[in-house]
Amino acid sequence: MIFQYWGATNEEIHGSVVGDNLCPDATLIATRSITISAPPQDVFPWIRQMGFGRAGWYSYDWLDNLGRKSATRVHEEWQSVESGDKVPSGPISFTAAIVDAPRHFVLEIKSFGKQSPKLHFTLAYELRDDPQGTRLVTRMRSRINLPLGSLFEKLILGPGDGIMLRRQLLNIKKHHVAGLNFKGVKPGSERGCQTAFQTIRLIGTENGNEHIAFVNDI
Repeated sequence: MIFQYWGATNEEIHGSVVGDNLCPDATLIATRSITISAPPQDVFPWIRQMGFGRAGWYSYDWLDNLGRKSATRVHEEWQSVESGDKVPSGPISFTAAIVDAPRHFVLEIKSFGKQSPKLHFTLAYELRDDPQGTRLVTRMRSRINLPLGSLFEKLILGPGDGIMLRRQLLNIKKHHVAGLNFKGVKPGSERGCQTAFQTIRLIGTENGNEHIAFVNDI
């Protein structure tokens, strides 16, 4: 399956992630990870504010956000999501099953039949300490108890989720770096551009846009 384990280490793939117990009988499991040069408390707000009509999903907006552009900064007005709250996603809504800032965020969809769930889907975000800042590990779990459900998971849900989530993680990383304050910093300077874990050099500007480069761990 495309991007089923994108960016993840063997330890992350085979290890536990928050929310695994919510969908223990999953027939589709995927783990994707990325390292971000910022502490968990700076990364978590990007995740907490996700949702349709909110910050979006930082992925392919024409597909998962009805063409609305996802946020490129943290919005304080969207930081109030707690466990049990609904997170809109267009025609359906997720439940924020677990919200434990700044470490854990789990979205869940469960559609019940007469005796058991017809659809059970969870998407977990676990923010772990890393020498470079944050190791953001995600875990998708799914079970579809419908005719051709396993085929749908294999051919549509799995590949689609992989493509979308990969872009989401890359954009969270990109938007965080782009949001660093370079005001008053001259091209080539490292002064005033340090995160908690890396020095970032402003290497030039073009049409008002900053071009940056990671210099070294500090």
